[in-house]
Amino acid sequence: MDAGLRPLTPTDPPALVALLARTGAFSAAELEVARELMDARLDKGEASGYRFAVADRGGAPAGYACWGPTPMTAATWDLYWIAADPSAHGAGVGRALLREAEADIARSGGRLVVIETSSRAPYARARAFYLRNGYALKVVFDHFYAEGDHKQVYIKYLFEGA
Repeated sequence: MDAGLRPLTPTDPPALVALLARTGAFSAAELEVARELMDARLDKGEASGYRFAVADRGGAPAGYACWGPTPMTAATWDLYWIAADPSAHGAGVGRALLREAEADIARSGGRLVVIETSSRAPYARARAFYLRNGYALKVVFDHFYAEGDHKQVYIKYLFEGA
């Protein structure tokens, strides 16, 4: 992979939101939520509960991941966002970001990673990515987001014997 990983910086949010828009998978409301999480991290740091890694290629973001501990659990973490620029698909950016998130979660005592996503067609690539990287589809909530748009929950245990 060409991209190096680094923390989120104050100059990243506009470029990352534009990257998300280029994927064609996210609504305007979803882009707004992504920006809110970035702003929370930049404003509050660790206290925000959000952790980020940005894949950098030639000084520009090529992707990012956002994760954090699931409230009221002992060792469960959510992967909230993971995206790579469409021009970087297949280059290992997403895999590097996922490995960084999983390593950070494990170092922090996390045992379970949960990913929630939509069943809509634009998310098919992401769902296949999760399966290729050891996640299992655990539950589907039919018509969760809208009629015909089901919530799919993927999980991965980060310890032996799971």
